[in-house]
Amino acid sequence: MGKFVISTRKNGEFQFSLKAGNGQEILGSEGYTTKAACLNGVESVRKNSQEDKRFDRLEAKNGKPYFNLKATNGQIIGTSEMYESVASRDNGIESVKKNAPDATVEDTTA
Repeated sequence: MGKFVISTRKNGEFQFSLKAGNGQEILGSEGYTTKAACLNGVESVRKNSQEDKRFDRLEAKNGKPYFNLKATNGQIIGTSEMYESVASRDNGIESVKKNAPDATVEDTTA
């Protein structure tokens, strides 16, 4: 089962990462100024990850595939790692869809 891990950046901002059951990060967030905003981001991932059209399938300048998950307002709420193949990226998207709705939240900032 997946989990969201909330942590603090060096600049004091909060961030979350969604990790699969094997511990691998499958989605990382932007920085948030408050923990409440970060938790709202987690809820947004839970909701938006269930709609395939919310995933932007992209290619980096170096040719590696990756994806962004966007909210209904078009704002990016999470970005994946760079993948070696389109198939791997698509597996990453499926993993987010599967893990996000029931993922627990682990707060490492306390």
